[in-house]
Amino acid sequence: MELKFIGLGKMGHNLALNAIDKGHNVLGFDISADSRNNAKNLGINVVETLEDLLKERNGKRIVFLSVVSGNPTNELIKQLSVMLDAGDIVIDSGNSNFNDSVSNYKMLKEKSIDFLDCGTSGGISGARNGACLMIGGDADVYAEVEPFFESVAIKDGCLYTGEAGSGHYLKMIHNGIEYGMMQAIGEGFDILNESEFNYDYEKVAKVWNHGSVVRSWLMELAEEGFKDDKHLDKIEGVIDASGEAKWTVQEALRLNIPAPVITTSLYVRNASKITNSFSNRVVAILRHGFGGHAVTYRKDN
Repeated sequence: MELKFIGLGKMGHNLALNAIDKGHNVLGFDISADSRNNAKNLGINVVETLEDLLKERNGKRIVFLSVVSGNPTNELIKQLSVMLDAGDIVIDSGNSNFNDSVSNYKMLKEKSIDFLDCGTSGGISGARNGACLMIGGDADVYAEVEPFFESVAIKDGCLYTGEAGSGHYLKMIHNGIEYGMMQAIGEGFDILNESEFNYDYEKVAKVWNHGSVVRSWLMELAEEGFKDDKHLDKIEGVIDASGEAKWTVQEALRLNIPAPVITTSLYVRNASKITNSFSNRVVAILRHGFGGHAVTYRKDN
């Protein structure tokens, strides 16, 4: 299958390499020269302009977006709407708001251009080796691209979710749950850290990840983080938020569904800009572990 990748950053170039490994023909573009050069060095065929990317065609064009959500993605889709032809397919694999995805679907539909919203989980490692994908849009359009989705997803990690917007909606809820899980792990280690007992947190994370109820990839990432920095002294407890937990909380309020854990975890991230707690440092290394998200290093390290 021929695919045109726009966005060759951390997730984009790893998904592109994954697709190439599975036998797909990938051509890529990024507005960043550094990202283009990095992708070239990794063996991805890259062009210098969006026009060059789209002029290469063999039948309908399938355009796969891995771009920052919000205005950058929405403006790019508007640009594509006048550059693509009827029957071409746009796939948004970023963390877009589901309302934006519904709007983009309708806007492209008016020009008979197809659109799929693809929630993507698994972080950088998943993008490279087998992602978890949640895809919304018209069923017949999904069926056309299903072989690609199945090939780059981990086994049993690909789900067609139904109408447009449903893929990104499901990913939004997934991320809200993720916030709560990371917060619980962070708070647990914070209590251990303040106790009178002298625990080795790397070993604690390791034993908890072998047979315990809380075993998980997040606990594995905690183990890796403590291995590199025994008491997380090198970083500040500043945790950024992608926006998806905020959207989840807003949706919970709209539906009158109580979501105290997710809501509190979001508030903690907001408060992390002010405080520097141990639990926040734990959550920061977890986010860095799965998604390559930046951490704030202490100035004295």
